[in-house]
Amino acid sequence: MFLEKVIQIWKIKDLRKSILIVLGLLVIFRLAAHIPIPGVNMVALRNFFSSNQLLGLFNIFSGGGLENFSIVMLGVAPYITASIIFQLLVMIIPALEELSKDEQGRRRINQYTRILTVPLAVFQAFGMIKILQNAPTGAQRIIAADFSPLLLAQMILTITAGTIFLMWLGEIISERKIGNGISILIFAGIVAGIPGAMGQIIATFDATQIFNLLGFLVVALITVVAVVFVTEGQRNIPISYAKRVRGLRMYGGMDAHLPIRVNQAGMIPIIFAVSIILFPPLVAQFFLRAKTVWVAQAAQVMIDFFQNHLFYGLLYFLLVVGFTYFYTAVVFHPQQIADNLQKQGAFVPGIRPGRTTAEYLNIIVNRIVFTGALFLGAVAVLPVLLREVPGAPQNLIISGASLLIVVGVVIDIMQQINAQLSMRDYEEF
Repeated sequence: MFLEKVIQIWKIKDLRKSILIVLGLLVIFRLAAHIPIPGVNMVALRNFFSSNQLLGLFNIFSGGGLENFSIVMLGVAPYITASIIFQLLVMIIPALEELSKDEQGRRRINQYTRILTVPLAVFQAFGMIKILQNAPTGAQRIIAADFSPLLLAQMILTITAGTIFLMWLGEIISERKIGNGISILIFAGIVAGIPGAMGQIIATFDATQIFNLLGFLVVALITVVAVVFVTEGQRNIPISYAKRVRGLRMYGGMDAHLPIRVNQAGMIPIIFAVSIILFPPLVAQFFLRAKTVWVAQAAQVMIDFFQNHLFYGLLYFLLVVGFTYFYTAVVFHPQQIADNLQKQGAFVPGIRPGRTTAEYLNIIVNRIVFTGALFLGAVAVLPVLLREVPGAPQNLIISGASLLIVVGVVIDIMQQINAQLSMRDYEEF
């Protein structure tokens, strides 16, 4: 069945061309992720990343470029941040909400998002350079403590240009209608790190840990199945359309359903939670070398506090659950849906149209979001728990955000390719 599907895809010329172009762009992205910026001690950089679990989350969204301090070290993180900001602003500012209702307005919002990405990339590049410049790595420094303002400006300009380049690549990939370009770039960075992790596992393989490795693989497989199940899960609310007589014809009278997904927020809550939980220890890095003793001590206490796995896991879980409720409330409007149903002559059987329908939808969504929020929180902290298991293969433990991205991107690619295949079958018919 799988081989037949691949052959069917390969026979369609434009679909084959789109897939080859996307693969070519991903190769360019991976090459760019291995072009380092001059003036960096790569050995000290990798040692610092191996000892800092929090910065590993940043490395995920950079597609591995941050670990190499490459020209695309920020990845698409500034663009994701800009997108989230405008998603929230659309819900708050009436003018932007009005723009989002038509195609031309959405294009303008996309343009605003691209413009906002530039200053965000400059700010993040400067912050990351300063953090690595002051990072405590013993005798070796990652970046020289003193270098000219011109070199600093060149580094920031190069990093910002790399982010804009990846944003452009992502938009080209999206135009091929194989999947979301930004998500595919992050997906490629995550998948690219798997062979190296597998190689380290094989190189350090110990026959006495075979059962630990098998147990870990079983847990990973169950987790992937659960992620697919919840990602695709939805509650179908029955909808009926009232019969209408126009002239000599009768319209309506059909039944349909309103799908409400279990995980409406996607991985946005995890991105929000990561941003919040990374902020205090990253800021504390700036004050580790402060001349005032109590300031340096307070910074070290803050860093140690967040490196406590129990506190980190509990806070991470609570933030993910809270942001899941918050973002669902931002994107799902029961009153607006109830008004649209009433305008279309539709209603939920047994529920009065209007305000009563909105209250009913709100109750249903809150129940579903509770399950989705707990699941997202569990997936987010699962890697933290696995790292505490003796004998667990640390190189294969990826973050919950990585797992959600990989599964979500694969599902999205499969759906879009199947949609294109179905469309072509319909055209032939």
